[in-house]
Amino acid sequence: MINLIRNKEIQILLLVLSIIGIIAIGLAAFLFSIKAAIFTFITTVLLISCSLAFTAWRYREIEKLSNYLRQISNGEYSLDIRDNDEGELSILKNDIYKVTLMLSEHGSLLQEDKIKLTNAISDISHQLKTPLTSMMVMADLLNDSKLNETKRVEFTRNIRVQLERMEWLVSSLLKLSKIDAGTIRFKKNQVVVRQLIQKAVETVLIPMDIKEQTLLVNGEDEVSFLGDLNWTVEAIINILKNCVEHTLEGGRISISFSENALFTEIAIEDNGKGISKKDLPYIFKRFFKGENAGEDSVGIGLAMAYSIIKSQNGSLEVTSEEGKGSRFQIRIFKQVI
Repeated sequence: MINLIRNKEIQILLLVLSIIGIIAIGLAAFLFSIKAAIFTFITTVLLISCSLAFTAWRYREIEKLSNYLRQISNGEYSLDIRDNDEGELSILKNDIYKVTLMLSEHGSLLQEDKIKLTNAISDISHQLKTPLTSMMVMADLLNDSKLNETKRVEFTRNIRVQLERMEWLVSSLLKLSKIDAGTIRFKKNQVVVRQLIQKAVETVLIPMDIKEQTLLVNGEDEVSFLGDLNWTVEAIINILKNCVEHTLEGGRISISFSENALFTEIAIEDNGKGISKKDLPYIFKRFFKGENAGEDSVGIGLAMAYSIIKSQNGSLEVTSEEGKGSRFQIRIFKQVI
């Protein structure tokens, strides 16, 4: 109570109530009688006491809220101060609790993002370390004046290959980060699937020709969907590259597409090595390399394809059987108007 009276706001309140009480007592004594003045005095004392008691209660509640907020600022989000009473304090408590929940959710998301960033940096460092080490060794060898011209040309070519690989990796990671951050605006144009396939296939024709692989394309010319042509081409290319890489010489890759009232479907299938059951759930995770992955694989192509398709109201699924091949199924769902 002494601490309460020391409060400047309480002192002002007591002063105002005392002045009003003195005036009331004086008027009662002057206009009525001493008994009326005594009654007014008692009423004034009761009024001041009740005001002090009520103010003390409100200050205790405010102090609890202050302590609660201090705990929140220290990262303690598990406290619950809600109550079912009516009044401004109860409304304030409930509002503070709602804000606490929001802060807790945001804190969890930030922690997840922090972990993802740490893992991404670790993965990128790991992916860049190998080509950098290789280039440093070859660069040291190129400084040798006794190195013959054939080896010099070979080392120079290898350095260029490693640089191109690093450039592709950095470019792909930049694209993925933009997609994850939602900074890329995918166009919503009418995309004819046959034209999409033709544009994507151009990139893999040479490696398919080298491996003497057969390409089969089947679908109606009218099949289309609403989306971004260039980004979808990139997704298809990454899937096709995976199929070409994991299909043996003389193998077959087939692409079929169709359309119904709900979605447009594109299926890309190969008769290659297939994906093991234990690798299948992680095939679209970035930097994941399965048992059958090639030495040059960095495990980012399928992750990018997945992100591109998902960002266009679509889905990308894979079914596979070891030794028989894999089937990638893309579905772009119709836009609801």
